[in-house]
Amino acid sequence: MSRNTLFIVLASVALVLAAAALVVQFVVPSKAGNTSQASAVKGGQTGFKVGFVNVDSAGTVFLTAVSDLRERSAAKAKEMTDLQASYSAGTVKEDQFQKQATVLSSELVEVNISVYVTLLDRMIASSAFSDVRSSLQQVRQQAQPLADNAKNLSSMATRGVMSTNEFQMRLSQMQAGYSQLEKLANQVLTLKIQQAAVKIATAKGLDLVLQQNGVVLYPGPSTSMDLTEAVKTEIANYL
Repeated sequence: MSRNTLFIVLASVALVLAAAALVVQFVVPSKAGNTSQASAVKGGQTGFKVGFVNVDSAGTVFLTAVSDLRERSAAKAKEMTDLQASYSAGTVKEDQFQKQATVLSSELVEVNISVYVTLLDRMIASSAFSDVRSSLQQVRQQAQPLADNAKNLSSMATRGVMSTNEFQMRLSQMQAGYSQLEKLANQVLTLKIQQAAVKIATAKGLDLVLQQNGVVLYPGPSTSMDLTEAVKTEIANYL
């Protein structure tokens, strides 16, 4: 499969999943007798209840499913940093640096792709992702050549059987494919966080749930509620 074909497939499936996310994006079913959210906020309606979720923090729950691969990725990234530091200090010659950098960069992109291919496998196998399973299966099928090519690139880099220009071209393709997979997987995981937030907010009788990243300057504890930990508990067994 060509690089362009893979990107077209990933982009089309991403659009489907993004559309699904918009449908549930922190919308809480209105309670009988309530005015609209906008009028309630403007008018300072008594009892208007708002919740918020730190999506980045909640998303770390899913990453525990691939913690071993993430540790390998972090280790490779550190090797790259250490190699660069040694080269800058003059303790590694340029030809040795180039050879080792080629191997490490190919190994890093291979393990990074494995992170999200494995996440796709876990999502497909989980009943919690059944509503998007068909889309995920399509992506997984089309992503296999990317994983295979990344593994092949790493092997060829280790054996030193390609030119620098060819390696850089292939590495760029693998990195671009990885970015597509990462973006898509994060879209799906965010969708699940949103769905969990809606479930929890509905049970608690909230009127509105907002995304919160960073610091809340004034949470207004009497009218707002941090749902992040509750969402983490809800999604803990999804994968």
